[in-house]
Amino acid sequence: MSLGFYIIMAAQFFSALADNALLIVAIAILRDMHAPAAYEPLLKTFFTVSYVALAAFVGAFADSMPKWRVMFISNGIKIFGCSLMFFDVHPLIAYAVVGLGAAAYSPAKYGILTEYLPHRLLVVANGWIEGLTVGAIILGVVLGGMLIQPEMARSLLDLDFPLIDTGVDSIAEMSLLIIGGLYLVAAIFNLYVPDTGVDHKPLKKNPVFLFHEFNHCVKLLWRDKLGQISLAVTTLFWGAGATLQFIVLEWAKTALHLDLSKASMLQGVVAVGVAIGAILAAKIITLRKSVRVIPLGIAMGIGVMVMIAVRDTWVAMPLLVVIGVLSGFFVVPMNALLQHRGHILMGAGHSIAVQNFNENLSILVMTTIYSLLIRANLSIYWIIALFGLFVAGTMYFVQRRHEANQREHDSVAQLEDSAHH
Repeated sequence: MSLGFYIIMAAQFFSALADNALLIVAIAILRDMHAPAAYEPLLKTFFTVSYVALAAFVGAFADSMPKWRVMFISNGIKIFGCSLMFFDVHPLIAYAVVGLGAAAYSPAKYGILTEYLPHRLLVVANGWIEGLTVGAIILGVVLGGMLIQPEMARSLLDLDFPLIDTGVDSIAEMSLLIIGGLYLVAAIFNLYVPDTGVDHKPLKKNPVFLFHEFNHCVKLLWRDKLGQISLAVTTLFWGAGATLQFIVLEWAKTALHLDLSKASMLQGVVAVGVAIGAILAAKIITLRKSVRVIPLGIAMGIGVMVMIAVRDTWVAMPLLVVIGVLSGFFVVPMNALLQHRGHILMGAGHSIAVQNFNENLSILVMTTIYSLLIRANLSIYWIIALFGLFVAGTMYFVQRRHEANQREHDSVAQLEDSAHH
């Protein structure tokens, strides 16, 4: 891998690190405001609204100019969202602005890989980018947890500059300042991302055209026999993963009696597992064998249901690592397969916009349902049981669908064979 690839990775890492630290700090700010518990999963809902609402346009935007410029502009939007929270705008609204930046960033960061690398390196590059993104999630969540610890924050606040009054005097403000700095680092890396020299399509000014084109791409990917399976798996995975973040926080509070900063460390434990799974998958699974990992999704759903019986942190940690490994192992090959099919069918930027639309629609729906269940005061144990059953059941249906597709494909091949003879 060349230097350019590592610069892309570094830019991606710092941007994702800041996003995830900001989520924990935003939850802490909501708790300081005594906002209802149902608001916490809504942070993720507000963050993802842009991905879904602008899906038809961000792909075209990403393909209309050099990718480094798209990434730089997007980071600027994230910095603006972070500063809104600093100036006491409601966390839900400020985090929605950060989501707007993230929505524009995503097709660029994945699209540049398909422009920059030959397709034989895509599974490896995906393993890297997923592994690093997950690393950023782990460290981001841990960093967020550390920043909101009163002892840590106080020692940072004591670092006053001589003769300069920074005007930063609360834990939240200090945390937001550090996170803003991380976005700035990412933006600096963006300036050094190589230009791939791929011709860019001028952005079509007509939103109706863009919408129709996007709609066509969505149908194309869902009709493709391999595209639909990989899209179904990654869509479920991202929705389930986002919801699991909040389930772990609530479960850690109820079953293990941990505060937010310790519970956020447990989220990190799941992510460690995902990183291990992602690395193993990149090593073991080739693009051809990618569909064989579907049963692991069923196992992950069952693993989540085991959480109900756990009351001890030392038992919880290995269980969460196993859940993470299973999910990381089955999502990376599916992601690479999806990008490969998308690139063949419609081009990188568009296929990733379609993928983002489906995955984030799934996050929107699942985090909103979770928020409603919390609001209805349903026990977290019931929620975990429903969640595990849903994941395992859906993956089982995807498995059956794939087998049916295979049978259909084999019988068509046999017919063609007999026609030739």
